[in-house]
Amino acid sequence: MRTPRSLVLCADDYAQGAGVSGAIRALAAQGRLTATSAMVLSPRWREDAAALAPLRDRLDVGLHLDWTSAFAIAAGHGLPLARAMRRALLGGFDRERARTVIERQLDAFEAHWHAAPDHVDGHQHVQQFAGIRETLVATLARRYGARPPWLRIARAPAGQRSVKSRIIALMGADTLESIAAGAGVPCAKWLSGIYDFQGGEAAYARRMARWLAGSPQASVLMCHPGSSTPADRDDPIAPARAWEYAHLASPDFARQMAAAGVTLERGSALLRH
Repeated sequence: MRTPRSLVLCADDYAQGAGVSGAIRALAAQGRLTATSAMVLSPRWREDAAALAPLRDRLDVGLHLDWTSAFAIAAGHGLPLARAMRRALLGGFDRERARTVIERQLDAFEAHWHAAPDHVDGHQHVQQFAGIRETLVATLARRYGARPPWLRIARAPAGQRSVKSRIIALMGADTLESIAAGAGVPCAKWLSGIYDFQGGEAAYARRMARWLAGSPQASVLMCHPGSSTPADRDDPIAPARAWEYAHLASPDFARQMAAAGVTLERGSALLRH
């Protein structure tokens, strides 16, 4: 019998589009998620925050800090991912400019959610990039005092590591965790659910079984569910979103959790002890 464990199941990209937000709300209502992360630069954030409000007691809602999406580029600070990674590796982002961007996104989150974020992570893991990570931790500690949001560390557990997950972790997982510990900001140190968005629903189901079986207590398991709408046709991972949604909503996913001895809990409960 497997040792019982509690995990956080977090759906990324809330407010990216109608199909993504609708799928996340449906899964939250079904009890299949315990967190979601919002893209507050999206013009949908106001209306999608209001639509999510009836579910606020069921899941953590956090900021999906954004430097690399089309929304961030339109806002004037964004960069394509490859350029953002290069900047992080070649000296890092300017900290004062990063502080302004972080504060604006926190302001936008609070303006429509009417509360502080439960957690902060990053679109394409930018929360770990040099210049951003130091500024983010300092901003959270100053702005929220003794009860800051928890942070997601993008480090795959042993047995789940791939070239992609290793690159993500090397962008600053250990450094972010160390800085956060020094500032008293809680962290979820393991991130499951990293893959290449290929393979179809059956392959995703097999991956999910391995992630559930191999994730340590209090890990975050990220997902990217969505349903297709005409506005989503330019989303490069739209097919993966559809099969993730189908599996997470299915009885098979419930059976997988039971077989792995996994229950889903909110990070705000698991990570503040």
